[in-house]
Amino acid sequence: MLRQILAGLAAGVAFLVLDGVINANPLAQRAYAVYRPIARSSVNAVAGSVVDLAYGLILVTLFVILRHCLPGGTSLAKAMWFGVMVWFLRVVMRVAGEWVMTTVPWSTHVYSLAAGLVQLLLVAGVIALLLPAQQATTQGASG
Repeated sequence: MLRQILAGLAAGVAFLVLDGVINANPLAQRAYAVYRPIARSSVNAVAGSVVDLAYGLILVTLFVILRHCLPGGTSLAKAMWFGVMVWFLRVVMRVAGEWVMTTVPWSTHVYSLAAGLVQLLLVAGVIALLLPAQQATTQGASG
């Protein structure tokens, strides 16, 4: 349990760092310029940190629950599939909704999809590295 909590916090920190890299680089600034009129003038860093740490803990919990159902022979392969699933549910569905409801340029949608995929695959990789597959135990047949 402690290992899962620590892995969740590490995944949350990975979210924090990757959010900074993904949203603060010059390419992102150009892609997301369309949101400037409605964006906050400053980010609530404490709230953002709490949200990202919570995401990390929740993702680790879901990965532990779903690990045995995911395709792949290794923990890393399973985590990559998990990352793609979460990317679809978190990023693809949001971008699809924005595409339907807004006039955001295609380049913004493409950047969001690509950056979201990279972020979730990296976070899933962190989870896989910190939570390696558990060794299967064999029980002897009782007579």
